[in-house]
Amino acid sequence: MINLAERSYKKELLDTDNIPFADIKQNMKELNTINTVLGGHAISIKGIQKIISKHKVEEPITICEIGCGGGDNLNALQKWCNKKNIKVTFIGIDIKQECIEFAQQQYPLLQCNWIQSDYQKISFDKNQPAIIFSSLFCHHFIEDELITMLEWMKSNSSKGFFINDLHRHWLAYYSIQFITAAFSRSYLVKNDASLSVARGFLQTEWIKIFADAGIKNYSINWKWAFRHLIVYNNE
Repeated sequence: MINLAERSYKKELLDTDNIPFADIKQNMKELNTINTVLGGHAISIKGIQKIISKHKVEEPITICEIGCGGGDNLNALQKWCNKKNIKVTFIGIDIKQECIEFAQQQYPLLQCNWIQSDYQKISFDKNQPAIIFSSLFCHHFIEDELITMLEWMKSNSSKGFFINDLHRHWLAYYSIQFITAAFSRSYLVKNDASLSVARGFLQTEWIKIFADAGIKNYSINWKWAFRHLIVYNNE
């Protein structure tokens, strides 16, 4: 049995260079299915709800995702906002131009400003989004990088930010390994899904990362299936 007492720092295939975009696209499609079936999108909706409930948020609300990939998370949030009659605009940031172009092709009707950039190079100044979030993004980074990320999210959001990411646990590791071996057609998903869990976090690790970033006034909640939802509200 794998020892998950410590985070793995082994690089995922998705984080290496020269992966053909057709393979990345298949990876993103399958991740969207996983997020839909296992409740990942529902967790992001909970994050939005928790911040909105704490603040008077003027409409249209601007929501920004860093590491937006093919835009599936933003599309799921758009559908929820439509059902709730919430006026919303989005900002999607991804370092890969191919991901931005794919997101634009997938969701041409999404009210979104797509930005190809390293998120750290962007400063919103006066026109800050109300909410910034990431989903299945943080586990790609080491702890020092995450401290920088938290500081950036805090300083660039007017109401707050949230993180939706993986809880490192043996049952999650072996379950996703079995599911992807049986059903996935993507070698990236088959390799990276269980490795992503091994690169995930325990609650105690998140507490230390937030303490090192000097950020208080946040909550951590465990969500099915083996996720943490971490929500910070600006005071």
